[in-house]
Amino acid sequence: MHDMLAEPIAAAAAAQAGTDGAVRPLSQARPGDVGVIVDVRAETHPGDHGVGVEELQRRLLEFGFVEGAEIEVLHEGAIRHDPIAVRVDDMRVALRRRDAEEIWVKFEPRDPGVRRHS
Repeated sequence: MHDMLAEPIAAAAAAQAGTDGAVRPLSQARPGDVGVIVDVRAETHPGDHGVGVEELQRRLLEFGFVEGAEIEVLHEGAIRHDPIAVRVDDMRVALRRRDAEEIWVKFEPRDPGVRRHS
């Protein structure tokens, strides 16, 4: 039991979502990636967001980044691919990649022949 509690968040999220290895932070996604949010935890870099950990997690949840929400990456900025624009269920939101690190998503396999529309 203690070994399971010590697993990194990525391994825990992957275990929840399945064994296909498609679970990764939203910050690693590219335009066209589609998936379902499996976890939101504002704890990886507590001082890097400009607000406290609890405040960041509250903001993400209020914007609709909740477990089970469908998500699609729509656009990324030209400079360092930051910020990103995403569709969360029926809402569009822009956020910094460093904040997107806290959102774990099970992404669908990409089909290069299919282009998604927003």
